[in-house]
Amino acid sequence: MKLTATNLNRFLFFKLPSAFICGVRVVEITSEKCVVAVKHRWINQNPFHSMYFAVQAMAAELTTGAIVMLHIEESGHQIGMLVAGNKSVFTKKATGKITFVCQNPDAVKTAIQNTITTAEGQTFWLKSIGTNENGEQVSEMDFEWTIKLKK
Repeated sequence: MKLTATNLNRFLFFKLPSAFICGVRVVEITSEKCVVAVKHRWINQNPFHSMYFAVQAMAAELTTGAIVMLHIEESGHQIGMLVAGNKSVFTKKATGKITFVCQNPDAVKTAIQNTITTAEGQTFWLKSIGTNENGEQVSEMDFEWTIKLKK
């Protein structure tokens, strides 16, 4: 499957239905960045009338994971990927449309090249920043990814 916003949203529908139902959608994906948006609605709210942290985490993880998937696809190798850890900071109530962006995927490129060269697993961190419609940061999430060649 060629990784486009449309194909990733189709992937969400069939493979990650909870994210799809909550309104998580890929807006843009390039080799340099991935943009995912989700709108605060009844289905994804917490008791404090803002977006539940897990919905924010789904959207943020998707920005990082889609970039990893894209670079694996471009490498032409069979490489497995898995989240090993994550860190989150919430700075403002998440209401309205929240947009998550992961960019500068240099760590991905380096890790993929190293795993191809050495045949050893690699780990790296990617950051996704969520902002509201006013451009104010609402959350910052870091995901630790592990990759290794499939045999």
